Formats: sequence, C-alpha cells, structure tokens
Amino acid sequence: MSTPVTDAPPRSRRWLVALPLIFFAILAALFLVRLYGGDPSKLPSALIGRPAPQTALPALPGLVRDGVQVPGLDPADFKGKVSVVNVWASWCVPCHDEAPLLTELGKDKRLQLVGINYKDSPDNARRFLGRYGNPFNIVGVDGNGRASIEWGVYGVPETFIVGRDGTIVYKLVGPVTPANFDRVLKAEIEKALK
Repeated sequence: MSTPVTDAPPRSRRWLVALPLIFFAILAALFLVRLYGGDPSKLPSALIGRPAPQTALPALPGLVRDGVQVPGLDPADFKGKVSVVNVWASWCVPCHDEAPLLTELGKDKRLQLVGINYKDSPDNARRFLGRYGNPFNIVGVDGNGRASIEWGVYGVPETFIVGRDGTIVYKLVGPVTPANFDRVLKAEIEKALK
C-alpha cells in the first residue's frame, strides 16, 4: 500500500505561517487604540515636578509693548510668579486658532504669560503678534529649537504652567482650545495660584 500524497503542510507549520499575521494584527490593534482612543494632550512629561529649564533666550527684536521693548526670557523670571509658557510660531496653524484665548489669558494680572517663539523669522513673529495682539509679558526667541528640546516640546503649540518656585506643574500638548481653556488650563492655573 502506498501512502496518499497531500499538499497540505503539517499542523505545526500552519501555525508558523499564521504567526506573523497574528503578530501584525495585534500591533495594528494597539496602533488604532493609541490613535483613536488616547488623548494626545495627555502625553507624559518627564519635566513635571522639575525646575523649568535654565535657558536664557534673547528678546524678539523690535517687539514693543506700551512703548518698551518686550524682554527676552531670563530663567530668574520664573521665581515668585505663576507663569504660563506658550511655545508658538507664526507658521503654526493651531497657534493662530489659540491666539484669542491667550489674549484673554494675558488679561489675568495674577500670572505672567511667557512666549517662546519657535524657529520663526522675527518679521513673521512680529506680524503674527500685531495681527492678534501681544498677550506676552516676555518673548524669548528659540531660533534653532534647542531650548524647546530642553522644555520637552513635541511640537508647537505647547503650553506649560510654572509654579512660583520655578517648577513645571503642568503641560498641555497641542493648542489651547475653547474645550480645554476653562476645564483644563484655567483649572490647572488656579491650582498653581493656591
């Protein structure tokens, strides 16, 4: 008697063939959960609870407020005040959307609003602030992006709250929006002001 010839692989080989497909399906599922199920503004920051970076930044040339040149960023400016630090650029579309909310926030005299202008030309940055109004007490120029790396910036815009002791207490990844302005950002500012 002869044994029948079959083209089907043994069972153990079928599992080996299916294993890469199973692995790919698991990775795709994890990717989709992170893409659609996660809040990108809740990315972790290793800087929460640590001192704000001690990087001085030059002033934006020609930016004047109330007839006086707006100063650049000196890390000593964080001591004794609650500060909201916003990393922005004129070429950043969400930065245009959040500008009116930052202008509103800039009216709160209990805090100082600090801008870090990220990889921007001085003319475009001044034009941007001329268009929307300058809410910032301080504007530091980060022309090469190195200071933003020290702040742990993923991309513009990002907003940080620095407590009176100079420690970063909160980080908002992405733009300030009507949805997160009162519920998240102002709530975190109130915590820092206590």
